[in-house]
Amino acid sequence: MSNKILIVDEDSKIRKVARVYLEKEGYDVLSAENGVRALKEVCESEISLILIDVKIFTMNWIEACLKIRKNNVIPIIFMFKEIENINAVQVLPSVMGDYIKKPFNSEELIEIVKLRIKRYKISPSYQKLDKINIKIGSLTINRDTRQVFIANNTVRLTQKEFDILELLASNKGIVFSIEKIYEKIWGDVFFESDNTVMVHIRKIREKIEEEPENPRYIRTVWGVGYRI
Repeated sequence: MSNKILIVDEDSKIRKVARVYLEKEGYDVLSAENGVRALKEVCESEISLILIDVKIFTMNWIEACLKIRKNNVIPIIFMFKEIENINAVQVLPSVMGDYIKKPFNSEELIEIVKLRIKRYKISPSYQKLDKINIKIGSLTINRDTRQVFIANNTVRLTQKEFDILELLASNKGIVFSIEKIYEKIWGDVFFESDNTVMVHIRKIREKIEEEPENPRYIRTVWGVGYRI
């Protein structure tokens, strides 16, 4: 699967040039003209690297980025025109990345992107997160902290709700019967008259789905069970 790069810049020409350079190298490219749109892309897509104009990196974006960084290690490359722009973010080492001056040529851009993604893929933090985190769309499940996020907003689940969600998400595409879910999560014999699993599934959907009646994540396979 190719790496997905997000370009964030108000200048459509910069976004277009960077997209052309990156797509020639086989990268999947997303673009955004502002921080709001960029955050939406980060929350909904598997981003390998963010290429962002320093001017867009406002305090609101910084706060959001710090929130994302709690559960992710996405590398950031800042684009700038004036040296003063760099000084504006040098006081924030926790979100620092590499820099590239605009306008840039294809060799400069590709070299720094390849380097940052290589570091990203071999970093201990990424390796750990790759094992700990389950990310499906806007849904992120952290096995280590037993936390669940939708678009980086915390979702509060009970212990059993988390266990059910983790079971389904860890086995994406596999259908689990109500009986199998009950036996795995409760470790007990299932009785057909018991609607415990159905009640828990309903409560999970109410917490993670935009439309619980039309779920995006936990799907019902009629007559069989549930799957993600």
